[in-house]
Amino acid sequence: MKSGLMKNYLKGMEYLATAILVCDKDLIIQYINPSAEVLFELSHDHVVNENISLFFEDIKFFKGVLSRSKSKQSSYREHEYFIKNKQNKTICVSFTITPIEYEKLDFIVEFIQMDQQLRVAREERMFIQQQANSELLRNLAHEIRNPLGGLRGAAQLLEKELKEHSLKEYTQVIINEADRLQNLMNKLLTPHQLPVYKKTNIHEVLERVRSLILSEFPVNLKVVRDYDVSLPEFIGDREKLIQAVLNVAKNGVQAMLSDNPKETMNLQFITRAESQIVFHKKKHTTAIRLDIIDNGPGINSEFLDKIFYPLVSSRESGSGLGLSLAQNFITQHNGMIDCASSPGKTTFSIILPIENKLKINEVIK
Repeated sequence: MKSGLMKNYLKGMEYLATAILVCDKDLIIQYINPSAEVLFELSHDHVVNENISLFFEDIKFFKGVLSRSKSKQSSYREHEYFIKNKQNKTICVSFTITPIEYEKLDFIVEFIQMDQQLRVAREERMFIQQQANSELLRNLAHEIRNPLGGLRGAAQLLEKELKEHSLKEYTQVIINEADRLQNLMNKLLTPHQLPVYKKTNIHEVLERVRSLILSEFPVNLKVVRDYDVSLPEFIGDREKLIQAVLNVAKNGVQAMLSDNPKETMNLQFITRAESQIVFHKKKHTTAIRLDIIDNGPGINSEFLDKIFYPLVSSRESGSGLGLSLAQNFITQHNGMIDCASSPGKTTFSIILPIENKLKINEVIK
C-alpha cells in the first residue's frame, strides 16, 4: 500500500493525542501520526520505512512482547519504559502493542509519555474539584444572600426608629457588614453569569491589565512584555479574560510587595503559540500560551496545590477568590491555568485554544 493511501486509511489517528506507530510484519514502520512526530522529534518522512529498532534498542525484548501479543490476539502494555528521541533525550513512556490485520499492516504501537499521563490526571482532578467547589459556593451564596437582605433591611428600619443618634453607630456597623458580605456573595456568583463571546486579541487584554496594574501599584514595579505579535484573534469574553489575567497579575504583585517592596519588582507577560498541545483530554492543533511571571518569594510547595481553591489565601487580608475566579473564567474558554513556583520565580501559565467551539453571541452586532 502506498504511503498516501495508507495515511488516508489511518487519517483518524492524526487527531489522537497519543503517539501512534503502525508497522508491517517485518517490523518496518509504515505510518507515524503527528503526536508521535512531536514526541520523538522526527517527521513522518524520516521515520517511514525504518525498522522499529529506531525506537526500541532492545529489539529482542520488543520481539518477545510482540510475539506474546499476537499469540493471545490481545493488546500488550508495558509501563515505565525508557526510550530516546532524536535529541538523545530519555523519555519515560508506557506503550501498548495491538495486533491488526489490514493488508500488509501487522501491528500498532501506542505511546503515552508518563509525565503527560500525570499532568492529564492532575488536570482532571483540578477540573472535578473546581466544578464541585463552584457548585458548592453558588448554592452557599444564594442561601446567604436572602437573609442578608432581611438583616440589612431590619437594621435600616431600626435606625429610623432610634431617637439617640449615638446608637445609630451600631446599626451602621450591621449595614456596612451586610454590604460587605453582599459584595462577597456577588463575587462568588460572578462566574455563573453568561459570558459574552466575541473576537478577542490577547495583547489588547494584556495591555489593559498592564495599565490597570501600573495605575494601582508603586512606581518601582516594572512590567516586561514579550509578545508574539503573530498570534491570531480568538473567540472569548474580553472582560472576563481581563479580570482573570488581572487577578493573577495582582496576586504576583502583592506577593512581591510582601517580600521586599524596596527592590525592583518585575512582572513579565510572555505570549507564545503552542501546537499539538493536550489538555482537558483533548488535543488542540493550536493554542495561545500566556506566562505571567513574577520575581516574588514563591509559593510554598504545600500550598501550591490549593491556590485555586476558593476562600483559600496565604495573605491575612486576602479573600481567596482571585485565583479561583481566574480559573473559572479560563475554564469557560475551554482553557487551563497552572502554576509552577520556586523562590524568586513564580509562573502562572494560561493556555487558550485558538480553535474552539465557542461562538459569538447572536445579540452582539
